[in-house]
Amino acid sequence: MTFTALHRALGVAPGPLTDGLLDAAVSSGVMETDDLDWKSELPPVKGLPQTDFPKDVAAMANSGGGVIVFGVRERQKAATERVDVGGFDEVYERSLRSAAITAISPPVFGLSVHRLGDQGKRAVVVEVPASIDGPHLIYRNDYFGAPVRNDSDTVWMKERQIEAMYRARFDERRHATEALDNLFTETAGGRDVDTRAWLIAVAHPRVPRFRDRLTRDQARDVLVRTEGLALNYAGRGGIHPLENVDRRNPRPGLRRWVAVNTATDQRSTWKQAWASIHHDGSVTLAAAVGGHRMSGDHYFEGSQVQSAAVECGIADFMGLLRATAEETDNDEYDVRVGIEWTGEQPLTILTTDNNGFTYGGSSIPLHRYTPVETTVNAAEPAQDYVWHVHDLAQDCVNQGGISNVVMIQPPERDTQE
Repeated sequence: MTFTALHRALGVAPGPLTDGLLDAAVSSGVMETDDLDWKSELPPVKGLPQTDFPKDVAAMANSGGGVIVFGVRERQKAATERVDVGGFDEVYERSLRSAAITAISPPVFGLSVHRLGDQGKRAVVVEVPASIDGPHLIYRNDYFGAPVRNDSDTVWMKERQIEAMYRARFDERRHATEALDNLFTETAGGRDVDTRAWLIAVAHPRVPRFRDRLTRDQARDVLVRTEGLALNYAGRGGIHPLENVDRRNPRPGLRRWVAVNTATDQRSTWKQAWASIHHDGSVTLAAAVGGHRMSGDHYFEGSQVQSAAVECGIADFMGLLRATAEETDNDEYDVRVGIEWTGEQPLTILTTDNNGFTYGGSSIPLHRYTPVETTVNAAEPAQDYVWHVHDLAQDCVNQGGISNVVMIQPPERDTQE
């Protein structure tokens, strides 16, 4: 689901970008605005970074995001007719994304490219996300500038506008850090971290797209979809935190839905877990990872964490993040993952040897676990996202002296340009 300038101009609810929607916009003579730009032709793929495409993308990003539609002729800024832009393949699409990254500083990530229409009226819609990294600059030889939309035109920012945007960027960064700090502190609060170690994972959208509150059914659907994603990332064979929360009956919380812990009896409290889905798209996961059952009535120490438990926690959390982002129409997220432990013994992360037995010979005792932070595009292609899941899990276990992840096996990296 998405809501663009086309949806707004036609007064329709959020939904996919379709050929019918574009036809309706042209028939209605929709005017160009600061977040809608009509183009009759695609830029040439050869020398794309030297065309106006990077400038148009940067201007949209500097203006809060918008859509650039290739395949519509306009007169005095009003759409008049559709024209065919010709063939458009994956190489062309990859070139557009590459130009937004290499020809703009800082890069503009997360372009959504939509191909619409059949031969004779083929169109390409490039959806540029809002950004908190402005001003985005264009370099031409020894000169640079910051383009911005001024109603239907693209103009260059003056010095004071650039100064104001840099100030806004630093303010947004500070606010984003504060939001992540608050989420992490709240999620870790009340856990018995002096008895057992807890995995705390939180994510907050960089540019929250506020919308109607999620319904219970929507939250339930997110949790159900998450289960399939998490098992795809890490498979079975470990303790998945989301198997120990009430996925079918999320409870209301403060601007969120909470999947409460179901591991409540004496013999299962070692695998307690809690998860939440916030209406702005934020997600949190808290899972007991220390003191897991070893066998029968034997348990590890509260300071001992199996690397498989960390991997399962990361898989569940990243699955929850992707499913929630899709439901709330968010893309880029700031992520923080930590292991909270305040007991006397140093924290150790354990792995298994070639025979499947627990092994701690390579572990590094940790008196404090440093939270791992990263930025994730939750809307990126599935293969790229699985690599993010893998790399985040590897960062988390590397800190404890463990070289490799065991359960999360992503596909081969795509080495094509």
